[in-house]
Amino acid sequence: MLQTPSGGAGSGTAARDSGLMSIGTVLNALREEFPEVTISKIRFLESEGLIEPQRTPSGYRKFSPRDVERLGAVLRMQRDHYLPLKVIREHLDAMERGEAVHLPLVGRQRGAGEEPEEAERSTVARIGRAELLAAAGVDEGELREWESYGLLAPLADGVYDAEAATVAALVAELGRFGIEPRHLRVMKAAAEREAGLVDQVVAPLKRHRNPQTRVLAETRTKELAALTMKLHSALVKSALGVRVP
Repeated sequence: MLQTPSGGAGSGTAARDSGLMSIGTVLNALREEFPEVTISKIRFLESEGLIEPQRTPSGYRKFSPRDVERLGAVLRMQRDHYLPLKVIREHLDAMERGEAVHLPLVGRQRGAGEEPEEAERSTVARIGRAELLAAAGVDEGELREWESYGLLAPLADGVYDAEAATVAALVAELGRFGIEPRHLRVMKAAAEREAGLVDQVVAPLKRHRNPQTRVLAETRTKELAALTMKLHSALVKSALGVRVP
């Protein structure tokens, strides 16, 4: 439950200002649990009203411990429950009012006698079209355009896998910099080639009759996916000649 810091009646300005952090410090504090978080992501969540950091006279953001705790809660709900930002905001407001909040489960619970690895493989998080639109903050026309370029695609039953919310939010954020969906087709093609390479490596393990070997295949897939993402990021930074925190 979110805890709202409180101070004594005699707390002065210096006491209220103590402990405030820059956006870079906040980023470092969050990255241990959320390695993919960026400054742009934090700014985006601020623009969506999820946090309200203080501003210095020169316009720099200053975050309180409560802001950092709230950011962590937002990122956790996105990662673990795939909730749209509107729903996350409502949950946080309810928590701060002291109300009991029960977050929805992703997929299904582990059945009796079922191994944790089996439950993980059988759990598939889904998100509806309306939730996807709300999470990305876009309209139907934009989503249809993204789909026409192959950046997003619904599953057979018309819903999306949970990762679609992340893709949609990133496509929307890149659009604010003038990068259009048609420009991102090359990134989609590169991602599919990288996924194909990983799948080629783990395919023999996936086809194995031994259940433990198939579990190993999933673990190996995650490890290789993380490595390819890191390599891709490093190569882009190197090509641009920049150092991105």
